[in-house]
Amino acid sequence: MKLIKPSIDHISAYSDALQRGWSPENLRVEAGQEQLDKISKDAETFVANLDDPTAKGGPIILPDGSQVSRLPSIRRWIWDDDFCGHISLRWKQGTEELPSTCSGHIGYSVVPWRQREGLATAALVALLPEAKAVGLQYVTITTHPTNPASIKVIEKAGGTLMKSYVSDSALGGQETLEFRISLTD
Repeated sequence: MKLIKPSIDHISAYSDALQRGWSPENLRVEAGQEQLDKISKDAETFVANLDDPTAKGGPIILPDGSQVSRLPSIRRWIWDDDFCGHISLRWKQGTEELPSTCSGHIGYSVVPWRQREGLATAALVALLPEAKAVGLQYVTITTHPTNPASIKVIEKAGGTLMKSYVSDSALGGQETLEFRISLTD
């Protein structure tokens, strides 16, 4: 398994996953079709906008349809002989704090046909040095209590459960578990 920066060279594998029903957003399944539409209009611009460490892209659409300002972020594709999913990191400069409308520093999704192979855990561990490089001392990752696979991924990567809470209404107002992974030695 390796993490690769999104590129036009691999867009066909990414598009294939979207066409097979995978969505890069756990809270907005319609994002898959939206991305296919963007790829068909201008694949190069689509790929260029996936990595946005300066937050120049437009607003983020939340599950309730509202929009919020984009945070600096990077996205990496999980690759193991083919496209297997994605993992992203988002942050605010100078702080570990995130707005209530952001469900943690790291989000990931593995395509269904490659789940249960340890890819999400390997990707999460591989992304942690990049989180440290942007100045974070720890990352938060959230999941639902009804998602034991994600809980296992986070715990295997060193995550410690910090709290259980109800997410912001813009994110669905659901019971959420927040884990923390320390990036300090």
